[in-house]
Amino acid sequence: MKILVVEDEQKVANFLQKGLKEEQFVVDVAYDGLEGESLALENEYDLILLDVMLPGKDGVAILENLRSRKIEVPIIMLTAKDMVVDKLKGFEAGCDDYIPKPFSFEELLARVRAVLRRHSSSGSNVLNFADLTLDLISHKVIRGGKEIELTAKEYSLMEYLMRNPNRVLTRTMITQHVWDYNFDSFTNVIDVYVNYLRNKVDRGFPQKLIHTVRGVGYILKEGDKK
Repeated sequence: MKILVVEDEQKVANFLQKGLKEEQFVVDVAYDGLEGESLALENEYDLILLDVMLPGKDGVAILENLRSRKIEVPIIMLTAKDMVVDKLKGFEAGCDDYIPKPFSFEELLARVRAVLRRHSSSGSNVLNFADLTLDLISHKVIRGGKEIELTAKEYSLMEYLMRNPNRVLTRTMITQHVWDYNFDSFTNVIDVYVNYLRNKVDRGFPQKLIHTVRGVGYILKEGDKK
């Protein structure tokens, strides 16, 4: 899943980016309000961590603008302000949760997962497709009772496919969700990683799940047994 962190304190932003990447999230970072708002408008994210006090444009104003444009991405506000009135402003503007600083990474991660779970169609920590299972907490991927070892990027790609079964995912869509915004989409890296994933997920199983839609992208579906 892909998260945008909008935080002007570079040490805090880097700390969040590092911790979330270790938890298999794809993370973009913006250090001021204008850049953060621009990224939020131009890209699709599964969640945004948004500081309130930002240079350029404050977090509440960004939140109000996103909601006025019908962008319903889950947003957790981060702020040093712990006054009830400030929290009410955030919730009234449309945030999903509010975490006062300082906070532990474990607490933030629990809040992130809770918000994502509430917004998930399944509301579950486990994704299932055919005989394939992906645990969002332990990051274990199992097919037919066999655990499959994936790298962080392979896991992110597998998760995106499993969140969108029976749907054609273009290379542009995969780029936006699985790689950060600095990724060069004109390389063949996506095709290489899909092949890596096929070798681990489909090899040795009679039914192939990851299919190519020629000239478009890829789809996770139950195909004919081979």
